[in-house]
Amino acid sequence: MSKIWFITGTSRGFGREWAEAALERGDRVTATARDVDALKPLVDKHGDAVLPLALDVTDKAAVDAAVAQAHEHFGRLDVVVNNAGYGLFGTIEEVSEQQARDQIETNLFGALWVTKAAVPVMRGQGGGHIVQVSSIGGISAFPNIGLYHASKWGLEGFSQALAAEVAPFGIKVTVVEPTGYSTDWAGSSAVHADPIDAYNDARAARAARTRPGMVGDPTATRAAILAVVDADEPPLRIFFGRGLLDRARAEYEGRLSVWEAWNDVSEAAHGTPES
Repeated sequence: MSKIWFITGTSRGFGREWAEAALERGDRVTATARDVDALKPLVDKHGDAVLPLALDVTDKAAVDAAVAQAHEHFGRLDVVVNNAGYGLFGTIEEVSEQQARDQIETNLFGALWVTKAAVPVMRGQGGGHIVQVSSIGGISAFPNIGLYHASKWGLEGFSQALAAEVAPFGIKVTVVEPTGYSTDWAGSSAVHADPIDAYNDARAARAARTRPGMVGDPTATRAAILAVVDADEPPLRIFFGRGLLDRARAEYEGRLSVWEAWNDVSEAAHGTPES
């Protein structure tokens, strides 16, 4: 049976690729973007299988209205993909208060508002699948994108809690954790803080470690996302891209080694329970 999708951030990148993948196999899609004109090629190609909506995910009232309109138009919400987001580049010291708030509003609260609007619909129909687009940066952290990491760590945390909360209603939750891809994440959609010279050497060293083969092809994720949403038991988390399992293993082994080294202090901090 064909599926009904609601995808944020479909003007380009993963959102556009996944909308095309769904539509090409006969599914129907509510495609959203800040600039609805950017969705015209989808409508021209796929006709009334697409419902194009202008949406700023930071506007909760607009999100509620868009999800309600999508549900009324197609009658169901089978797959909701929270893809809208962008990268904020700058050290913690460099990032302004407004830049920090904007990053969290879009990447974290935007996904939260869409999720909160979709869950009652899915609960009422007896199931559905919420896909959260996180990042390898949702489980690790690198210099110069600390606020981006904060947004994705928050997304990962509430999504894991959500998965347990909505499982009794037949609703699945999957957090997709991609590597770097040739999307516009670090391009025109990115925001850069005003640089402080003291960090220039570290920034240059980080950039020098990026190799051409490290960047993935977003078109290759089409089959992967369809496999995830078609699975009877989809994963809570899945990596998209090469080499991420080794990176995650090193991340968690590093954490465990420090926790183990400091375990005596940790245990002593518990104190003596009162009898």
